[in-house]
Formats: sequence, C-alpha cells, structure tokens
Amino acid sequence: MDIYQMIGRNIEVTDAMRAYAEEKLEKLERFSDHIVDAKVVMSYATDGNPAMPAKVEVQLNVPNGIVRAEESGPDTYAATDLVVEKLERQLRRFKERRLAKRNQEPPPSDLDVAPMEGAGVAADESQEREPAIVRVKRHVMRPMSPEDAALQMEALGHAFFVFHNMETDTISVLYRRHDGDYGLIEPANN
Repeated sequence: MDIYQMIGRNIEVTDAMRAYAEEKLEKLERFSDHIVDAKVVMSYATDGNPAMPAKVEVQLNVPNGIVRAEESGPDTYAATDLVVEKLERQLRRFKERRLAKRNQEPPPSDLDVAPMEGAGVAADESQEREPAIVRVKRHVMRPMSPEDAALQMEALGHAFFVFHNMETDTISVLYRRHDGDYGLIEPANN
C-alpha cells in the first residue's frame, strides 16, 4: 500500500513516527486489492483532553469510495495502533459486502436471531452485525443560508442538518465539529 501523504498538524512527523505508521498499516496488506492508497494525518490537540492529546486520522481510497478512521491516544504510536484496528474492522466488512454482492447473496445478518425473552441485549454481543437502514425521514428543504441552517439545527438539537443552500443553490449538510464549530459539506462541481 502506498502512503501518498503523511501530514503533521501542530506536530512534526519524525522518521520514527512515519516508519511506525507504515509498519502498522502494512497489516492491512491482506486487503490490498481493495486499497488504492492512503493519507495519514497526525496531530496534537491544542485544546481538549490532556490524557489523549495525540490524534491519528487515516483515509484509505478504495474502489468506488473511501474508508476513513480517526483515533486519539496518549501519543501518536498508541493512536496509530487504535486507528489500524478500526480500519481493519471496516475493511473486513467492506470485503465481506463486496464478496456477498459478487455472489448475489445478502451478507450474513444476525437480525434473524430473536433475543431471549426478557433479555435487553442480544445473546452474543461480540458478534458484529451489518448496519441496516431502519428508518427513512423526508422533509421539505426550504432555501436558507448556512447561518439560518445553524440556527435551525441548534433549535432542533441535532448534530447535523441537511438544507437547500440559497447561496450556492445546492443541497448542503451542516454539522457540528468536535471543537464546537460548524462544518459545511457541499457537492463538488466536476
């Protein structure tokens, strides 16, 4: 796997940190037919949890999409270990879905297993199940500015808000970032 970009934010990425990340990401080689390349961002938080000051974000480009994970830890090495574990789980699910799609069979699901009566949780919680769409919501998207969308999102108490952006005449998504600020997702014009 090629790491095409390793970035440090509020931190200088040393050769040792780079080598450690590359070594750990090599664990994902068994999924190499699904990984095109990777981007790694290492950072130290300037504010936030002092016990977990280091954060590692990895974006893997895969055919028809991306797989992304981020984890925090006491240092970049611990955060790298955690993010690789998360990516391994995500890539395993990605591979299973692709194989199931290729074989024209639905992926195995534990939704058919009924929990024991009176039990609040499934019998085997360690078994991961495929996420499913369990609810569909529709709402009218009135044209509004991103500032109005932020007010609406806050009034509803949501973490994100989909709206018709009157400034760009596109469908946009406003979301609350970990630092408390807002992020805006807009479609790219190709």
